[in-house]
Amino acid sequence: MKSEFRKDYIQEKYVIIAPRRIKRPNDVRVPVDQTTKQFDEACQFCSGHLKGDKFLYRLGPAKNWRIATKANKYPVVTLNNPRAYGQQEVVIETPDHLRELEDLPVEHLAELLTTYAERTKAITKNKKIEYILIFKNNGGTAGASLQHSHSQIFATNFLPPHLADKSQRQQAYKLQKGTCVYCDVIKKEKKGPRFVWQDKNIIAFTPYASMFNYEIWIMPKRHIDNITLLTAAEKLSWAKILKHSLKKISLLNLPYNYYFHQVIHDEDQHLYMKIVPRGSVWAGVEIGSGLIINPIAPEEAARFYRLGLK
Repeated sequence: MKSEFRKDYIQEKYVIIAPRRIKRPNDVRVPVDQTTKQFDEACQFCSGHLKGDKFLYRLGPAKNWRIATKANKYPVVTLNNPRAYGQQEVVIETPDHLRELEDLPVEHLAELLTTYAERTKAITKNKKIEYILIFKNNGGTAGASLQHSHSQIFATNFLPPHLADKSQRQQAYKLQKGTCVYCDVIKKEKKGPRFVWQDKNIIAFTPYASMFNYEIWIMPKRHIDNITLLTAAEKLSWAKILKHSLKKISLLNLPYNYYFHQVIHDEDQHLYMKIVPRGSVWAGVEIGSGLIINPIAPEEAARFYRLGLK
């Protein structure tokens, strides 16, 4: 397969899919994250160190909780700072220091989505909040500072310009076509070579202009704009493919991020999660031109994810 330029579904973002690039000689070692966890008695997210901490939300009884959220002790935005207004929370995904998300039952991952939904409901009671980002950093090169499995919720009154632009483009598409751009993407991708998995609720595929090696998206088939609208069945379906995707990424021994955006006053947005393994290194072309080179074609990535699916 020769290299080709590809454009994002809606925004002016371009990548070069360059499969030959993977074969280039390389005598410079790139650090690989250590994937084997070891118990750390000083871990701040283990139950023994949470005594006295106030949970913002908890699933399970106080002494035997399954998932808990608390304020981030080192936030970049705070409710008492008008120059960087917002709030930041940590979601401790399990009390077990040694388990990763992919090790947990599907039902537990569905409960994690419920936790995100409940915190979204609570945070949006503050009418100043315009934007919520829910994200997970797994591995040091993906930005994680602690090994204990956790994710974060970042909420602010500042809407990033590229998301405002995306909202405008989605609205323009709807005015022109009469449909949601991502509903149309689902119709296209479920029949194509980038399709990974679907049931009646959820679909997963590798995006046409993937910016990251093995990037995969999870989307509800129903048009909803935020996580609070997911049904119990949709959460279970989402949890099933999320667990599978993270297991596959662990086989690659790669750190990863996942995230999804929620623009508070945009009901036309279509909720979806991006999972981005961090196996690519952005160098001179990417930094200088803004063009992203991806040596793993999304069609190849989709074949990788489809292996082992039931």
